[in-house]
Amino acid sequence: MADLARKFDVLVVGGGNAGLCAAISARRAGASVLVVDAAPKFYRGGNTRHTRNVRCAHDGASDTLSGPYPRDEFWDDIRRVTGGETNEPLARRMIDESSDLRRWLIAHGVRFQPPLGGTLGLGRTNSFFLGGGRAMLNALYRTAEALGVEIVYDADVIDLDVDAGVFKSASVKIDQRPCVVRAATLIAASGGFEANFEWLKACWGEAADNFLIRGTPYNRGTVLKILLDCGVGQVGDPTQCHAVAIDARAPKYDGGIITRLDCVVFGIVVNRDARRFHDEGEDVWPKRYAIWGRLVAGQPQQIAYIIFDASSLELFMPSLFAPLLAGSIGELAGRCDLDPTALEKTVRDFNAAVRPGTFDHSVLDDCRTEGLIPPKTHWARRIETAPFYAYPVRPGITFTYLGTRVDAQARMLMADGRPAANMFAAGEIMAGNVLGRGYAAGVGMTIGGVFGRIAGQEAAKGARN
Repeated sequence: MADLARKFDVLVVGGGNAGLCAAISARRAGASVLVVDAAPKFYRGGNTRHTRNVRCAHDGASDTLSGPYPRDEFWDDIRRVTGGETNEPLARRMIDESSDLRRWLIAHGVRFQPPLGGTLGLGRTNSFFLGGGRAMLNALYRTAEALGVEIVYDADVIDLDVDAGVFKSASVKIDQRPCVVRAATLIAASGGFEANFEWLKACWGEAADNFLIRGTPYNRGTVLKILLDCGVGQVGDPTQCHAVAIDARAPKYDGGIITRLDCVVFGIVVNRDARRFHDEGEDVWPKRYAIWGRLVAGQPQQIAYIIFDASSLELFMPSLFAPLLAGSIGELAGRCDLDPTALEKTVRDFNAAVRPGTFDHSVLDDCRTEGLIPPKTHWARRIETAPFYAYPVRPGITFTYLGTRVDAQARMLMADGRPAANMFAAGEIMAGNVLGRGYAAGVGMTIGGVFGRIAGQEAAKGARN
């Protein structure tokens, strides 16, 4: 057990990717480091447990990447998915620093696997962790512990003593017993507020009751709220988040990657009225999959149905749950509790609008509809081969974008623009600086890894001074 009576150089709140990268960097710089994680040990690591890959700029193919991903292309992807709602200097620093992130992770025990093909087509841009996010976490925890980083689980930060931008101590409840932890510097890496339904409902109204939380139930935004109440500058829209369409039968919390549906591009998506409401073929999936959570959130009862036929069944990663199955579109409507006449008309109108082309889900192909609103601009194929399938989907929230404003040194900025004296942030709690909206696969891990390293280095330097 850590000696909590001593004063540490660096206190890291949160034990996921960002927190561990910060802790290891600070410790390697000579600082004494304490990590407190609100979760019990088995559930440590926040949303990192459910990740699979990280997006990094690189100059060429390797044993784990199928080709180059230049910095300019990475920037163009960020600019496009956010619609320009990003802090360009911070985004560009993230991209520049990402070029060394994979090497750094490997040096600290993380292993990667050969590039993957398949629906997401990320083999060139993203490196996949061998064993997934939990294996990646376990490697970083082993390294951190070997370096002498002290870690406490079941540790809820319930208050912070901050005076005019100067952190002094944290009140922490450990196994339900309160204590005060003193440190020269603070790194907040405790995630967003996506598991706090009261906060979600304050932003989204009653619709939030139908949201599912893909990741940890421990990201309740407690530290974020305390920091904002202490005068730290706020960044981001509280309704913006990384939200994807996930199987509506998933658990309320912690369903993870196995509940996500990657089959939108292979069919059509209809709401409770059996009507389409968005272009399913808008862009390649890694850049557009994260729009579907918000789209479904805007539909009646926050539910939708992905409809496809037998020709598409084996083209994507399935959900943990089997799709609904029927021999006809009318029968499938009944399985989904939809109006059969309405769904049959929607499918009939879609099929009539499809124009033939060369189908290729890995590129923006020429299979499209004509004269249909909304259109399907790519990957449009007639839904006509029995049996027919459907997945019910709801908004699956990964993390929220409301966060703390930071500078290029990961230092928190106060509401009046002044840098905090000794407070830093990394990961989801500051992701809104880079992600004003939208998402590209693997960028959350990039933000956490890059700004975690920066925060650790800067916090150690601050502690020495």
